[in-house]
Amino acid sequence: MAKVNIKPIGDRVLVQHIEEKEQVRGGIIIPDSAKEKPQEAKVIALGTGKKDENGKLVPFEVKVGDKVLISKYGGTEVKIEDQKFTLVREDDILGVIA
Repeated sequence: MAKVNIKPIGDRVLVQHIEEKEQVRGGIIIPDSAKEKPQEAKVIALGTGKKDENGKLVPFEVKVGDKVLISKYGGTEVKIEDQKFTLVREDDILGVIA
């Protein structure tokens, strides 16, 4: 994967969806437009962090390289150098896949 020149701001996390293998059901190939948006993603970059009410920086619970589950309709999709990424708030991350 190419180096990404984007730095999220605040509690945002840049993730890239982990593509599922092509689905074939009963000999029929399911087109991309009919597939569900994958919820599994890899953390690519972390934002600058969120501050609590006292101004103290709250550490992220995820780190670059983690495989995570994100909410189905959360985030904003962006395209950088022909690759698709999603910017999500840390709150949109449901969990880390062990």
